[in-house]
Amino acid sequence: MANYRYGEYDGGPDPLATPYDVRGALDDMGDDILGGGTPAEALRDLLRRGWQNRRGLDDLLRRVRERSRELRSRGRLDGMLEQARALLDTAIGQERAELFPDPSDDARLREADLDALPDDTSRAIRQLADYDWRSQAARETFDKLRDLLRREVLDSQFRGMKEALENPDPAAMQRVKDMLADLRTMLDADTRGEHTQEDFERFMGEYGDMFPENPQNLEELVDSLVRRMMAAERLLNSLSDEQREELANLMAQALEDAGLAAEMAALGDALRARRPELGAPQRGVRMSGEDPLGLGDATSAVSDLADLAELESALGQDYAGANLDDVDEEAVRRAFGRQAVDDLEALRRIERELQRQGYLTNNGGNLELTPKAVRRIGDTALRRVFAGLENGMRSGDHDLHDAGQAGDLTGATREWEFGDEQPIDVPRTVRSALLRSIGQGGLPPATPRGAAEGRRGRVKLSPRDFQVAETERRNSAAVSLLVDLSYSMALRGTWAAAKQTALALHALLRSKYPQDAIQVVGFSNYARELRETELAGLGWDMVQGTNLHHALMLAGRHLDRHPEHEPVVLIVTDGEPTAHLQRDGRPWFDWPPAPETLELTLAEVDKMTRRHAALNIFMLAEDDRLSAFVDNVARRNGGRVLRAAPEHLGEYVVNDFLRTRGARRQR
Repeated sequence: MANYRYGEYDGGPDPLATPYDVRGALDDMGDDILGGGTPAEALRDLLRRGWQNRRGLDDLLRRVRERSRELRSRGRLDGMLEQARALLDTAIGQERAELFPDPSDDARLREADLDALPDDTSRAIRQLADYDWRSQAARETFDKLRDLLRREVLDSQFRGMKEALENPDPAAMQRVKDMLADLRTMLDADTRGEHTQEDFERFMGEYGDMFPENPQNLEELVDSLVRRMMAAERLLNSLSDEQREELANLMAQALEDAGLAAEMAALGDALRARRPELGAPQRGVRMSGEDPLGLGDATSAVSDLADLAELESALGQDYAGANLDDVDEEAVRRAFGRQAVDDLEALRRIERELQRQGYLTNNGGNLELTPKAVRRIGDTALRRVFAGLENGMRSGDHDLHDAGQAGDLTGATREWEFGDEQPIDVPRTVRSALLRSIGQGGLPPATPRGAAEGRRGRVKLSPRDFQVAETERRNSAAVSLLVDLSYSMALRGTWAAAKQTALALHALLRSKYPQDAIQVVGFSNYARELRETELAGLGWDMVQGTNLHHALMLAGRHLDRHPEHEPVVLIVTDGEPTAHLQRDGRPWFDWPPAPETLELTLAEVDKMTRRHAALNIFMLAEDDRLSAFVDNVARRNGGRVLRAAPEHLGEYVVNDFLRTRGARRQR
């Protein structure tokens, strides 16, 4: 027998993993969309809240702000100046204590030199560089000061260097010089296009302990160095002019003492040539702590604060074209660890999967729902409407399990077409497949039952083989739902209910009455027909005008295209007509309504009456002028007027439609 080895699968995504189910995410978005939000707003709110035990952007933002407050309270940025001055004063005090008992002129001259030292710490240290200390304790304190400055200054440029130089061994400083030289050589080789990953790995093998960020390639190393240099500049810009000058002089003096001034200047030039952003002015930061911070620690705090500020902006997603890809994953990892990165990736996956599985499309940066998503959201809206219907108002139609069937079976069949919901005729479907297979050369011979090759005689079905059972045709309806989109709908808080009602009615007709023809018309200053995919992402129009005249014209054309259907017209509005369409196609608005507006609107009402289409109007506001208008429409047309609270609008509209349709079937 062959030998087999089993190991962890590493050929890509797990082929046995269950599909990523984002329908629950879409349902959560649907709550916001049915509440009047757009798809982009609903997705943003979902990502802010988080999903399925994953932290959302709001939680990450909260942690960013808490971390920023913690860093700001850590200490003072001028701590290096305070530490240096304290050590310098200690050394001078120790020297004075040694000189005081000595009555010689040399002792007095030395005291005079100490008295003449400048107040500026960096200049004082420079003058004392060649001073011959009498006190051994003072000499050691001064050496400690200079060593501290060297380590802190290098730590401000290379994170972790302070620990690497904890032992003041000349060999350790020489290793730093060798590292800078090799780093320059590597950068120059990369500029010439001669750098390789092997060169970088050799460099890290030699000096990796000096770079605790553990970069994986030269670009990551350059990133860490650039962030450090920018943080050092921000630190200086956070100080007063006097403090800035004194600290800059201290840093320059420390590098000169260490023999690294030329090397660091050359490295800075090389990095600026690669990253022009180093030349841009850096804003300072504010710290609120009381404890003095060393230069390296202060630089780290400033660098982390800068990262957090950028992270806060990216997580806020409050700018044009915002995307989760804008969030720096490495910045999240540095601030909060691997778990936060996993949460961020889970949020990114939601957005990707919604698009990959066909629920969302990105059309030129505009997020839109697909028909598949709208159908699911519409079904949710319909379930809510049915849940709100009182038992006494319920119609039996919505509980039928044979949704989509048009009537009793006739015995005839026909080929299945996309969208058909009639039952499949299994025997005739299999017969069609057999005839097709024989026509294409015959079926492979079947072997005796139970034989190893017995499965070769199976019949393969294709979509064109399917046959559906013909049914008797029921009465069909041409339904036109006219929805007010004017600004007043938003002001009164009724627009969300109108949107949910339109989606619910669409879902009802699609699932229960697929033979009906539905049209949704939105009207404000103009009227326009709305596709199902537009409904979910639709917002109200911030314009003046309630052009019911134009909406009725579009509805009339819809009814005329389906003369064999029963006409049903439903109107949802919160105001009387205040606009009409002129002969040149432009809208005319006036308030109170112009007589011509009312005349033209009522003329369209009369046309609807001649089409035998009853206009059922759902009023969303109590207004005397609106009441007078709709009562006039009811008298002329014979339709009904229903005063509906916004929270029950969907129930009223759907229930009214079901009653009307039930009455038609009984005739």
